[in-house]
Amino acid sequence: MPVPSVPASRPPARGRGLNFGLRQAIIVAAGLVLWQVLVQVSGVSPLLVPSPLAVVRKFMEHLGNGELLAYTQATLQILVSGVGLGILVALVMTGLSVVIRPIRDVVVTAAAMMNPLPAIAVLPLALLWFGIGPGAVIFVVVNSVVWAMALNANVGFETVPVQLRWVGLNLGLRRWRLIRDVYLPASLPYILTGIRIAWAYGWRTVIAAELVFGALGSQGGLGWMIMIERYNLNTDSVFAGLGSIIVIGLAVEWLFNLIERVTVRKWGMTSTG
Repeated sequence: MPVPSVPASRPPARGRGLNFGLRQAIIVAAGLVLWQVLVQVSGVSPLLVPSPLAVVRKFMEHLGNGELLAYTQATLQILVSGVGLGILVALVMTGLSVVIRPIRDVVVTAAAMMNPLPAIAVLPLALLWFGIGPGAVIFVVVNSVVWAMALNANVGFETVPVQLRWVGLNLGLRRWRLIRDVYLPASLPYILTGIRIAWAYGWRTVIAAELVFGALGSQGGLGWMIMIERYNLNTDSVFAGLGSIIVIGLAVEWLFNLIERVTVRKWGMTSTG
């Protein structure tokens, strides 16, 4: 008697229907339409909540006269410097913790102490040590980045399979060569996650620091733009500055997703497709 065949279970379909980026665009567009309708129906004062059309017009105005690009460039220069330096310091500390094991306890303890501390809380010290200027902002950004990155890199290094370490040792790899050729590639998913978290921490910190520095010394980028437009009661310009921050954040998130697709997902280092 033949045994009835059982249909094989099919894995959940991935990537069917609309592209995720397109779905996000539809959601954003729907939110803007709802915003416009609510503003018109409620009759709220433009001084409190401007319409999205007014925000877009002001955004294009700032973009056309070059102000928005100048503010954005100032912010990104400080952000890239601070985040890059923080990531480099975190990777060096984590590498030292592998080469010199007692350093691991120091790094983990310091990260556990400093990571919960709001980065903006060290702003008064930055003012005392570096004065009002880019150096103090970069210091605050580095402090916000280095500990989160160190924790993620340390977890990645600790989860490297022991078989890979043995292979590296059998091939004659020692110390920094072992870290470069074994630990870093094997812990790439954790490192990318750490970089993404570091970017988010640094992005929020630099905007918050610019708000304070702008009030003190008339310096800064997008945060300073939001501050002065708030003083001038230009709410539509404030929303335009906030929108610029959101757009840049979405663009960087898209870039991280692209990097993950062509690296860890393509190489089968994660279970997500």
